[in-house]
Amino acid sequence: MKDNVLYIWDAEGAPQQPIGRLVLWRSYGEDSCPEAISIPQWIEENADSLRARYLAWVYELGQVKVQGRRLVDFLDIRPGFSYWWMAPIAEKCNFSKSPHITDAVRLMALGDWAAGTSFSEIVLVSENRSLSKCLASWASHKGCKFRWKKIPPKRTQHSLSKNIFKWLPNPVQGILSLTRYLFQRWPLKGAGLSEWLGAKGEMTFISYLFNLDPVGLAEGRYKSSYWAHLPDKLSEDGQAVNWLHLYVIDKNLPSARFAGAAIRSFNGKSENGQVHATLDSFLGLGVVLHVILDWLRLCLKWPGVRGLLSSTPLGECDVSPLFEQEWRASFLGTTAVLSTLYHNMIEAAINSLPVRQRCGVYLQENQGWESSLLQIWGVTGNASLIGVPHSTVRYWDLRYFFDPRSYSRKLTNELPMPYRVACNGDAAIGAYKRGGYPVHELVKVEALRYLYLAEAKPRSVQTHGFMTSGLRVLVMGDYLHSNTHLQMRLLEKAFPLLPIGTRIIVKPHPNCPINPEDYPELSMELVEGSLGELLAECDVAYSSATTSAAVDAYCMLKPVVSVLDPYGLNLSPLRGCAGAFFASTPDELASKLVSATKLPVHSSIRNEFFSLDPQLPRWKTLLCN
Repeated sequence: MKDNVLYIWDAEGAPQQPIGRLVLWRSYGEDSCPEAISIPQWIEENADSLRARYLAWVYELGQVKVQGRRLVDFLDIRPGFSYWWMAPIAEKCNFSKSPHITDAVRLMALGDWAAGTSFSEIVLVSENRSLSKCLASWASHKGCKFRWKKIPPKRTQHSLSKNIFKWLPNPVQGILSLTRYLFQRWPLKGAGLSEWLGAKGEMTFISYLFNLDPVGLAEGRYKSSYWAHLPDKLSEDGQAVNWLHLYVIDKNLPSARFAGAAIRSFNGKSENGQVHATLDSFLGLGVVLHVILDWLRLCLKWPGVRGLLSSTPLGECDVSPLFEQEWRASFLGTTAVLSTLYHNMIEAAINSLPVRQRCGVYLQENQGWESSLLQIWGVTGNASLIGVPHSTVRYWDLRYFFDPRSYSRKLTNELPMPYRVACNGDAAIGAYKRGGYPVHELVKVEALRYLYLAEAKPRSVQTHGFMTSGLRVLVMGDYLHSNTHLQMRLLEKAFPLLPIGTRIIVKPHPNCPINPEDYPELSMELVEGSLGELLAECDVAYSSATTSAAVDAYCMLKPVVSVLDPYGLNLSPLRGCAGAFFASTPDELASKLVSATKLPVHSSIRNEFFSLDPQLPRWKTLLCN
């Protein structure tokens, strides 16, 4: 009878006494359970089918009829623009905003594995209440009993105010979030506005006020790693450019007051008509009033869409419990308020440009605000808008992929798309093509963030010995704290297994500092500086599960070991690349950090990943045309 029980283990470590068929929900395998089914491993082996089916589900959800209209039409908040494209469920940010997408994909994988198999009982060991509801529904569909063995949740250190906020009604959360945003960003109101209103440039760049060069910032010059020396080239050619920045808090600009001072400094020292403003520069009572009106429109639409997810299963499973909170907040709470705020600020910024724009360029990550930009740009009569994926396009970063039917654009309120997608090399173009993107709308340009690789001296292809000086491991931190913490905890456990004399050199992400006191068993050196210079001095690089810095090391012919995150999908940019190493246990990590340095190094693949001509001929051609 035990063999007829499905035992799903959604907890750390291995089960002590599993009964029946054991399924590991968030583990790539346990030595103590060699016959267990690993759902993460099953996903990797059936990735193309699972990804395509999830994207198809999102597309078909947008086509569901609500009060006689397609959902995508029902949610229009402006003529020709639907709020659907700003909603998190359509954005599909599975690694950050919507991590529950991982469980949705795992439920599909479980259904595939169990197809045609009957069980007397399904047992779930987990702290995840939403997952238990989904599996209870699936068990009912399969005609078997369901039992949830709830385990104590992990303790998370949230402040009292955050805990109180979480339990407030969604509309109250929305009001508080809007108030907080206005309080924090109001000092940017009007920064660069007079220059913007007098701008003569016919080209606009929309970018993040982040990743700024500290030296340039101190001198009052705009220099960002997103754009390398492209702004200087445009200025030298006499191109007047308007820069619309989305401010992101970091150590260089820790508050809106500092950001406002930077904008004023940029404008004071700009040449050849370069103009700088931020999205928050357009804050005002009129914008706030429009936000409230748009939010009320969404609240009125809520009764029509409230039960939509539960009536649209993903395969055999009702996944609505996974998305319930997100879906509600998309209409009633914080997500709705901040999305409409971005929409109205973008509308104010683009509408106030005094000159019709012949070209626009924006950093493309397929976030919700980009859909607003694409719609507003066209409605105001401006010409070509070009999207620029500034880093790598990762297989499981679902933001970059859509069901192929989305690209037909034969009806109203269809997927907003740029005139062209400027890809930074063959790897990005290949990823878009394999995802079904229209080939004629892809164009190759130089990889601005990676131009330093053209001059960087790669590691010798000879086997590198480290025994005389000790193994040097460069740790490249992640943007997200959760990913960085997982990476550092795994390394801390693996550290005693590494050779004596191993040096752990840690470069945190600018937006995610690392405190050595959080990892007392790990001897480390915190460093800053150029990633290229640090890579040149290390033997092996160790990356988080998602960071694109892994590609920097890979292109410099350094062996790279990346975390295989059991909590999420494989978001590594090196997924599928020859010579890339992955580890999910301390033993595996220690072994691969050592063995990776002893294996023959893969041949140079820089040009396969990126276009690296520092003269930027492709960029010049694109922008001139």
